[in-house]
Amino acid sequence: MVVGDYLGRRERYSPEQLAIIDTGHDPELRLTYRAWNRRVNRLARWLRASAGVVAGDRVAILAHDGIEHLDVFHACAKLGAIHLPLNWRLHTRELAGIVRATTPRVLVSGERFAPAAAELAGDAVLVHLGTTGAAGSTSYADVLAQTDDAPIDAGTLDPEAIACLLFTGGTTGAPRGACISHRQICWNVLNTVIHDVRHDDIYLNVFPLFHTGGLFTYLSSQVVLGNTTVLVRQFDPARVLGLIARERVTIFAAVPTMYQALADAPAWADADLGSLRFCTSGGAPLPVALIGRYSREKGVRFKQGFGMTEYGPGLFALPAEDALRKAGSIGRPNFFVDVRVVDADNQPLGPNQPGELVLRGPSGCSGYWNDPAATAAAFDADGWFHTGDIVEYDDSWYFYVRDRKKDMFISGGENVYPAEVEQALYRHPAVRQCAVIGVPDARWGEAGLACVVLHPGMPVAPDALREWLRGQLAGYKVPRAVVMLDALPLSGAGKILKRELRERFRG
Repeated sequence: MVVGDYLGRRERYSPEQLAIIDTGHDPELRLTYRAWNRRVNRLARWLRASAGVVAGDRVAILAHDGIEHLDVFHACAKLGAIHLPLNWRLHTRELAGIVRATTPRVLVSGERFAPAAAELAGDAVLVHLGTTGAAGSTSYADVLAQTDDAPIDAGTLDPEAIACLLFTGGTTGAPRGACISHRQICWNVLNTVIHDVRHDDIYLNVFPLFHTGGLFTYLSSQVVLGNTTVLVRQFDPARVLGLIARERVTIFAAVPTMYQALADAPAWADADLGSLRFCTSGGAPLPVALIGRYSREKGVRFKQGFGMTEYGPGLFALPAEDALRKAGSIGRPNFFVDVRVVDADNQPLGPNQPGELVLRGPSGCSGYWNDPAATAAAFDADGWFHTGDIVEYDDSWYFYVRDRKKDMFISGGENVYPAEVEQALYRHPAVRQCAVIGVPDARWGEAGLACVVLHPGMPVAPDALREWLRGQLAGYKVPRAVVMLDALPLSGAGKILKRELRERFRG
């Protein structure tokens, strides 16, 4: 049994508890669970009565972060429909492919994206946020005003019913729609609560809401527990630092590039982070120097996390007490996740043997939308999901990501894992950001190229960095060349886009 009407249930338990602070609205929007649930009831009633949305239909949204994303998700849950958040960073041609594949019945668009929405909509009913939209669209404000706020739900809900489609893989190839069931959401909530979320936590979300990190990592647990979530329109370091202090935020999660940006912000020196119980870092190992700076200057405790769209997203957790002792580790598996490390023949490996991470358990997705070939390639005959991540674990069952299978390159017959080289680079005090890729080499087949962004006022020569690496790594792992860049390309979630670096430097 699962509860599709998450907000309806939460209103019964804590109607006057503050649920959402949306700082992207002017003035800021502060909603209790009663007010938020009644608002979503209105949207759900309009979707059913005026747009004809029924169970299984898709409702898309193309907009910057805001309460409207969560309205659409919870309205869809009440109807048994499917939430479809679109990545506004994608090109219109890429979005068109997703829309053709999913045929949404309704498309909600932010004001900035009205022209794209008009081009993409096809037969979908258009709803616009803000004051203007595409011709023939209905304003979101009118939608909420046209119906009453009486309860509405889909009745009995199959745990395997799809709640959301999250398209992933756009940085490495054609996006694929991971089918997120209500069963997956519930098990992720349980794993997250075990991970140390309390009933009084205040969470500040900076991840995009078209991304699993934004929509599910902590947000779904906050609703189930009746906690408060703070939303921002887009990540801004000064704004985030101010909100942590003002709202007494207790949990914050980000990727390493965001943590670096916060520490580099002019507001950092005076920032009050004393309310934070812990911060979670994911997406890549957090540099040890940055962990030390947060601890030393602000008393912040870090937990390292690891997850992915198709599973969880909460898969592994490293407790704060292990942040330095086990630096570089993603921790141990969350409680209700089965994990293995396997070789090329899909046979299990023991400690300290790198291989592919495979996963099994109730917090996994239901395959890829209308793509049986991709689903079959990802799940083996025994139901193990093959992640494409190269990992190993030590004798105490702490796991370490060595690299993505696709990122690994072979130099002179030896496997080189860029993540290992990057961690060595991050130990140099001048390195702010880095990414290592394989490039063609006439002698070795492939060789490493390190793309590096330095801290301001800390110049270092490329050859000096290579010499630094020679003191830490085997010779074949040291990049053939180092290039200094002003910035690295980042995804909407703040992850480094190695695909763009390969396109630039591999030719």
